[in-house]
Amino acid sequence: MVVDGELVHLRRCVELAAEAVEAGDEPFGSVLVGADGRVLAEDRNRVADGDRTRHPEFALARWAAEHMTPGERAAATVYTSGEHCPMCAAAHAWVGLGRIVYVASSAQIGDWLGELGVPAPPVRTLPINEVAPGVTVVGPVLELVPEVRTLMNRRFGREGGPTD
Repeated sequence: MVVDGELVHLRRCVELAAEAVEAGDEPFGSVLVGADGRVLAEDRNRVADGDRTRHPEFALARWAAEHMTPGERAAATVYTSGEHCPMCAAAHAWVGLGRIVYVASSAQIGDWLGELGVPAPPVRTLPINEVAPGVTVVGPVLELVPEVRTLMNRRFGREGGPTD
């Protein structure tokens, strides 16, 4: 369940996803928030350069490993526009980050991309807890799902056409 004050972080994730689309990238954005509610780091997708591992969730996991104690990581929350892929879910679990709150599920995103004719990724999408069973996960956050779908459509072909 999303609690008071969390929507602001999720809205920022959607803004970062929109920035990614404007830069010609895929629409994903994430924010790392400490136990005190302070934003510690944020990033957007950067895979357009050819490095398909440059997901924001993975970047935040690496940042957390370098800048936070294990206790701080466990008490933190990662907010994200889309549910973590298996690579990012594993990174999240390996560095011991806490809760994940996402707007759109990987199943929703997969359905939308299929409707748009986008080929399936080379790695099967799985729910976060299939990869990282000990992580607390909240999502989807239905009130923001339409915004993420619109960004997917903008990036991959509908509602404004492709951005490539």
